[in-house]
Amino acid sequence: MNWMKHLPIYFLISAMVVIPGTYSLIRYGLKSSIEFTGGSRLTLVTVKSSPEDVLQAFIDYSPILENSENNSLTIKSKEISQENTQKIIDGLKKENPDVKLSDFETIGPALGQETIKKTGNALIVASVLLLLYISFAFKQLKYGICAVLAMFHDSVVLLGSFSLLGHFRGVEVDLLFVTAVLTILSFSVHDTIVVYDRIRELSHKNKNVDFVSLVNQAVTETMTRSLNNSLTIIFMLLALFLMGGETTKYFSLALLIGTVTGTYSSTFTAAPLLVIWNKLSRRN
Repeated sequence: MNWMKHLPIYFLISAMVVIPGTYSLIRYGLKSSIEFTGGSRLTLVTVKSSPEDVLQAFIDYSPILENSENNSLTIKSKEISQENTQKIIDGLKKENPDVKLSDFETIGPALGQETIKKTGNALIVASVLLLLYISFAFKQLKYGICAVLAMFHDSVVLLGSFSLLGHFRGVEVDLLFVTAVLTILSFSVHDTIVVYDRIRELSHKNKNVDFVSLVNQAVTETMTRSLNNSLTIIFMLLALFLMGGETTKYFSLALLIGTVTGTYSSTFTAAPLLVIWNKLSRRN
């Protein structure tokens, strides 16, 4: 099958996902958890008062209700000491005699900013190392650049998706999300290398075949393996997202989105980028 004759369609599909996500990232950004912004998160159990009344008690600390179920409330607020939290809880006991604090965590703004800095540095270092490694392994810079561009494609899709989820559904990104992003970068490049390695093998065996035909053959030969490998991961992550706990729900969703887009980009972004590079270099 001549996969590479549909290049405009592949890039159009990517644009339909990347453009809305990029717009959302620019306009709304990501809804960060307290690991990045700093603040306090606390959970109250055995609460009889309405969530509005409880939030009013914490009004000096700009409280936000994160979760409310089964007489349990999870609140995120500006940084508050555990001593002041207990004083507020003591005030709530007039109407909620059994109320108590079950979870409490505080992260200072400085630590939150340090986490953001380290996350950005990790992404930059990973990208540079992957660029250098792939370029060295394939003895051509174009392989490294195209692989990293496909990786950035996957990153923008994932970040844009969570920007939209944060704006419309209030989904926050935390350190688990950072873990998911770094994991997906690795998966995306791994799948891309499989395709690129097959292109290199075929180019050594078929000296007189044009580059587009080599890419088509490589994509055809690796397609089944890539799909089978990715579907086993996708089914597991889908089950984890649907039936897993609240803590890992959006972590598994991030991995799921990344796996799908990584599988797509390895064949329909990374390989087409090589074809375009080859055409441009031949014109020059």
